[in-house]
Amino acid sequence: MVFERSRLARARYSSGFTLIELMITVVIVAILMGIALPSYRQHVVRSNRAAVEAFMLEAANRQERYLLDKRTYADSLSTLGMSLGADVSSNYTVAVTSSSSAGLTYTITATPIGSQLASDTECGVLTLDQLGAKTAAGGGSRCWK
Repeated sequence: MVFERSRLARARYSSGFTLIELMITVVIVAILMGIALPSYRQHVVRSNRAAVEAFMLEAANRQERYLLDKRTYADSLSTLGMSLGADVSSNYTVAVTSSSSAGLTYTITATPIGSQLASDTECGVLTLDQLGAKTAAGGGSRCWK
């Protein structure tokens, strides 16, 4: 009977977590989140930038095809038969301008908006022209892939 009582007492005290164990677990989870969340945000920013870069390169390809057909560059995305997808339009505004009076130059400009504007301080506005020159207003060296 004494043996049975001590076994019940141990079972009663050993079930569940102590407050210290719970606090240690919360601190460990907070530290991991503090490390993981900024890394995740940077990944999202780079992914959004890659999506707009791919869109701009496709627009440049269509500009060259348009030049072959019409002997001038198009002055808008709609002239090229393009529209912004949801992944691009929620983070950037994209504009196409034909610069010279003869229509032999163009510039494609992607301007960040919303959370992309606040998060992407390294690159900012991205531009691509008829010569294939890729620039970033932020001056970051890793902006264009």
